[in-house]
This record gives sequence, structure tokens and C-alpha cells, in this order.
Amino acid sequence: MKQVDFSSDQLTRNILRQALPMMAAQILNLLYNIVDRIYIARIPGSGTAALGAVGIVFPVISIIAAFTNLYGGGAAPLFAIELGRGRREEAGRLMSSAFFLLTVTSLVMTGLLLLFGEAVLRVFGASDAALEYALPYLRIYAAGTFFSMAATGMNPFINAQGFPGIGMLTVVTGAGINILLDPLFIFVLGMGVRGAALATVISQMCSCLFALHFLMRDRRIIRLTFLAPDEIRKSGKRFLDIVTLGSSSFVMQITNGMVTAAANNMLRIYGGDLYITVMTITASIRQILDTPCLALSDGASPVISYNYGAGRGDRVWRAIRLMSFMNVAYTAVIWAVITWKPLFFIRIFASDRALDAAAVRALHLYFFAFVFQALQYSGQTAFKALNKKKHAIFFSIFRKVVIVIPLTFLLPRLSVGGRLLGTDGVFCAEPVSNFIGGSACFLTMILTVLPEMKRLS
Repeated sequence: MKQVDFSSDQLTRNILRQALPMMAAQILNLLYNIVDRIYIARIPGSGTAALGAVGIVFPVISIIAAFTNLYGGGAAPLFAIELGRGRREEAGRLMSSAFFLLTVTSLVMTGLLLLFGEAVLRVFGASDAALEYALPYLRIYAAGTFFSMAATGMNPFINAQGFPGIGMLTVVTGAGINILLDPLFIFVLGMGVRGAALATVISQMCSCLFALHFLMRDRRIIRLTFLAPDEIRKSGKRFLDIVTLGSSSFVMQITNGMVTAAANNMLRIYGGDLYITVMTITASIRQILDTPCLALSDGASPVISYNYGAGRGDRVWRAIRLMSFMNVAYTAVIWAVITWKPLFFIRIFASDRALDAAAVRALHLYFFAFVFQALQYSGQTAFKALNKKKHAIFFSIFRKVVIVIPLTFLLPRLSVGGRLLGTDGVFCAEPVSNFIGGSACFLTMILTVLPEMKRLS
């Protein structure tokens, strides 16, 4: 496949050539979990209960993804900056360092989840009834942690070298296998949620092997190598740089798990297991609708980093403007569609009519300030791509830890017009945080990045 030239003048074309395959890849990547939920919701007799129970596993999956983003997301912008500077050898060391960190962490997490899985699920709000479905799913999923982390964590290095088509194929390989295996394991073999988890692990293994084969064998690229023991001892600064820059993505992802856990606990108090299922549906829809924003941001990131490393400030700022405009336009359209046709999205995951009223109201509340989330993504991407660690980390913590989590516990207890907000308060925490956090992040990015890019030009 043809390599994208980040130094060319066609910025819009470069971003879209990166973003469109990444968008397809990320949509297919969602299928690892989304297809599981669609099929699980249709298990005869227990689908609704099983879907809510597996939703309790999402915070654990978010934590695994957080560590993946910590290393892959932290090293890839540094990797692209070094490519822009022409320092290919250092770029290769950064990639190998990230793979080492991913491998070690995945093995540790596998052991911990297999040993303490039940305790973890209870912390995240699992009842005895929910554990019947959630614990088997978690144990099987945990066994494939390395494949999940390596496949997702190394894909940014394929994209950062201008091969988004290969990055897309990495995900397509696993997603296609997952789609085929899910109905076979869940329904034909009667494995239920265990079959869903097993299909996911096998598909992630195939994606992982595809990505590693390309990174280790293709002569057009900087190849992935294993760090020797003496290289590991000398890589302390690289490890620190990767973890520091990746902390913003880590915080965003791990706090997603914390927010889900907090929301599940509050929804159990004020609405019961039915509302946990509604939150699972809402979070699943959010994952799908976030994907184009994430793809546009990820597509712009290597373009921004490469040109920053090459000292081309005008091209950096143009890329940021293009990314921001496309993100805002997309989220505005999606907000309108959800307001108009919420049941279209709900039917993807549930056919139980008893959920309709609660799920429609939840979607309307949850997505009310979706446009401001585009500002958060655009600002965060710019900070991260330019190696501005402090800003990236601060705004990750600010939106999720400072705003969302406290509001998730506070708003349900408030009364408006003599009526307790209850479950409505849980779903309102997200739009409030989008408005405050997104506006603050984007405005700070303009005030700090624009003057620097003018000087760099």
C-alpha cells in the first residue's frame, strides 16, 4: 500500500488519507466488544440480564485500554516527531521501548485479573446475579490481555509511518474473525457469554500477529526489534518520556472506567439493574459515535507531530484548524440525529420495549453537549501531538476526575422543582463536563499553541 507523505502541501488530503482508514479500523475495532453485546442481548431468556452484567466488565476493559494508550499513545507522537527530525534510529528505539512496556504490563494484568477478578467486579458494582455472567467473561478476556494490548498499542506505529491502510487491515483481520465466531460460539455451541469472550480473544490474537508480522518483516519501514537486557537498562529516559506523554490518554481512558463504575453504582441505587443496562446501551452508542472524532484526531496527530519536528509551524496550525472544524461539524450533525431518531441507535443493542422510555431519555440527556466534546478531543490531540505533557494531562484529569465523577455522585441527590434528579442526574454529568472541560481545553490550546506556531514559522 502507498505510503502517506506528511511533508506534502496537501494537508486536508493527508489528514483524510490517514483518518478514513483509521476510522474504518476503529469502527471495526469496536466490533470486538459491540458485536458481543448485540449477540449477548439476544441470548434467549437471559439476554437483558447478561448484557447488563457484561457491562460491569467495561471498566476493566477500559483499564486495559488505558495502559495500552499509555505506552502506544505516548510513544507514537514522539516516534513521529523523531521521524520529522530525520532521526530514524531513535524512532526505532522508542517503538521497541513501547512494545517492551506493553508486554510486561499485559502479563502482570493477566495474572492480577485471573487471581482477583471477582473482587474487582464487586468493586465495580456487580451483584451476585450479575457475577454469573460477568466473571466467566472477564476470566476468558483476561487470558488474552497481551494480544489485545499488543494489537492496539502497536498499530499507531504503523499509522505514524504513513501506512493507515495496513493499520486498517490489522483490525479488519480480527474483527472479521470475531463476527464469524460470535454466533458460532454463543448460539451454535451454546457457550453464551463465555463464547463471546472466547471469540474476542481469538480475534485479538489474529490482529496482534498481523501487526507484529508487518512491523518486524516489512522492509519499507522502521522495523520492530526486541530490547536486549543492556538496552532495557539504558532506556529509562525513553520509558519516562513515553509514560509522561501517554499519561493524558491513560487518564482519559482509566477515568472512563472510573466513571462507568461510579455511574453503575448510582444507577443501582436510584434505578436498579434496568438502568445499568440502559447505561451499557448508552456507552455502546457513545463508543460508536465517538469513532469518527477519534479517527480524525488520530489521523491529524502524526501530521501535526511530523511537521512540528520539521519546524513547520504554519502547517501545524493549519492541520489543527482542519481537524477541529471537521470534529465540530461531525458532532453537530450527530447531536441532531440523536435528538430526532434515538430509537434507531437503541435498536442496535436491544429489542426489549421495556427499555425504550428510559433509554431515549438517557440518550437525550447524555448527548446534549456532544459538540463540546469535539473541542476537548481537538485540544487534547494538539497538546499530545506537540509533546505538551502538562497541558494534556491536566485537561484529562480536569474533565473526568474534577468534573464528571463528583457530578455523578452529586447530581442524582439534587432536587429540581421538588423532584429528585435520580437517574437523570447520572446521565447529566457527561454533558456538563463536556461544556466546561471542552471549552476550557480548546481555549487554552488556542492561547498557548497559536503564538508558538507563529514564532516557529
